[in-house]
Amino acid sequence: MAETRHKRATHASPAARRKSSDGGGPLGAAQAACQSLESLIAHPLEGVSAVRRADDGWCVVVDVLEVPRIPDTTSLLASYEVRLDDEGELVEYRRVRRYRRGSADE
Repeated sequence: MAETRHKRATHASPAARRKSSDGGGPLGAAQAACQSLESLIAHPLEGVSAVRRADDGWCVVVDVLEVPRIPDTTSLLASYEVRLDDEGELVEYRRVRRYRRGSADE
């Protein structure tokens, strides 16, 4: 059973690692955005909430834990818009939203 899992993971890896002309597609853009943002800000990343193709590259929205609190539902999170060029290099980033965990979108 472990061999089957290993074969599946190995089979999926080349496709995930394959680079295309758009810098690795949405997955590659999301990974590059997270790595770039993480090296610039001192807050833990929560995840990616959006990835979209732009004319000159990619736009990725990354959610970040800015102020951890107890209980966790009162923690403050922020959404950062990260723009990458076609090669996956950081062009700019900015905080577009700050919110309390568990709050509904307006």
